[in-house]
Formats: sequence, structure tokens, C-alpha cells
Amino acid sequence: MYEQAKTGRDMSEKMGRVGVIGLGSMGFGMALSLKRAGFDVAGCDVAPEAVARLAAEGGRGVASPAEAGREADAVVSVVVNAAQTEAILFGPQGVAETLPKGSVFISSATMDPDVARRLAKQLEATGRHYLDAPISGGAQRAAQGELTILASGSKAAFAKARTALDAMSAKLYELGDAPGQGAAFKMINQLLAGVHIAAASEAMAFAAKQGLDIAKVYEVITASAGNSWMFENRMPHVLDGDYTPRSAVDIFVKDLGIIQDMARTAKFPVPVSAAALQMFLMTSAAGMGRDDDASVARMYARVTGTKLPGE
Repeated sequence: MYEQAKTGRDMSEKMGRVGVIGLGSMGFGMALSLKRAGFDVAGCDVAPEAVARLAAEGGRGVASPAEAGREADAVVSVVVNAAQTEAILFGPQGVAETLPKGSVFISSATMDPDVARRLAKQLEATGRHYLDAPISGGAQRAAQGELTILASGSKAAFAKARTALDAMSAKLYELGDAPGQGAAFKMINQLLAGVHIAAASEAMAFAAKQGLDIAKVYEVITASAGNSWMFENRMPHVLDGDYTPRSAVDIFVKDLGIIQDMARTAKFPVPVSAAALQMFLMTSAAGMGRDDDASVARMYARVTGTKLPGE
């Protein structure tokens, strides 16, 4: 069904109703991908301008999670963390008030796996399904319907969510039959992503301190063994001196903090990610928490008196 939608099926043929809660850079793109695939999409966000933007694209703007869930086959939650997820599920005007029994809640927030399991148990006790489905890929891939989705949940949850998942993803990994597995996989990804951003920032600022042409450094490293996806993706922000947030510093303060909590519970040492967390914390404390996560390079530059573009 998804392939047909991608290749020109009649868009007037609706594939069901989906609510999208959280219309930031990722959620908005996911909502557009769902609409393009033929879904009736209702979206809500704390920012009225985001809701208006979805309405301008042909979606339905609604005022609350409860309204997004009303008569929906699925609700996709694209909020920041576990606390926000719990609030939109069970708080005032929450999804659990209106989501029809048998429908599925697709949770894309990055969170501790234990919390994902607790929220799933609580929602499933009401007769709704919960799919633990963190995402990776960035805003551009979200808008193209080409995300990587790391999902776990019951067979019934997957069955109910399947067409929506296909509309939003290029790669869907089915990682287990219980919520929490998807969250655990996502935390491993975030450990690596945070470490790689911190390492890339350290390397680029150190290169600048040596008086090297950092544009040439970028060219050489992206063609060499020291390259990483994060170096290649984030260091152009440093070269341009543009720290408009694509993904903010505080996202990794949160995610690397979750990793520390998980590791402490498991009595497992994670010294490399702990060091990366300290750099993100320092960058946030210096007033750059809402800036692009490549701002870690700015932090290195400022504490060492190193000149970077735009600084």
C-alpha cells in the first residue's frame, strides 16, 4: 500500500486517521509523510504556529492530544522525553481519554527502556496498544518518509501501526515483541552519536588551534578512516558558523544522561560517553543549550582562545 502511495495512487483514498503530537522539525515532516501517503492527519503542538503550518499543508490542526487521538487508528508521539510522553498519554486532555480501544500509540521519544515498559503496561491495561518506536534520520528524512524506526511491541501493535510506519520510514527494524527493546537500541545509537559529535567537535577545534585550514581538514577527514557520519553531517555547521539548531545541545544532555543512569543501574562503566556528556553539559551551561549540537566545537574554541568561523 505504501509503495502505491509513493508512486501516484489516488490521494483522495484515505488510509485511516492518524494523530501526530509534536510538530517540531521531526514531527512535522512525519505528519507530511503520512498525509502524502493518504492518511487523514490531525496534529497538535504547544506552538500554535506549528499547528497552523500543518493546516496550511492540508492537515487538521487540533488543540490537544485528546483531540488528536479522537477516532484515530494510530497516534504518533514525537515529543522530547518520557515526562512529556506520560503527560500527553495520561495528563489532562490526554490521548488515553479518547483514543479508541484497539488503536495504537506509537511512541517516538527517546527514553529509558524501563520507562517505556511502564508506560506501555499502563496504556495496554486500558485496551489500547503501545508501540515503542524511536526514530533516527533527521528532519530531511522525516519529511521524505525515509526515517529509520527502531520498533518493539506486540504483534497486534505492529499490525495496527504497519501502514503508518511504512509511510514514515525507509528502514523499519522490528526488535522484539515487548516495548523497551526499541528504546534500548535507540540509547546505544545515542551513545555513539553523542560521542561522535563531541569527538568531531574536539578534532575540528584542535585543528583550528593548530592553524590548519579547517575546510581542508573537513575535505581530508571525510575521505579518510577517521571520518564518521556525525563528523560529515555536523562539521559543515562549524565551517559555516551557523548554529541554528537542527538537533540541540540539550538533546544530548538528556540522552547521554539517560545512558549514565542506565549504566549505573547495570553497574556497567561508560567512561567515554561520560566524558562526552560533560562537554555537552559545559556547552549548555555556557548558554548554548538550545543551539545546534555542533556548538560543542564553539565551547572548545572559547575555552582555548581558538578562532572559528562566525565567532
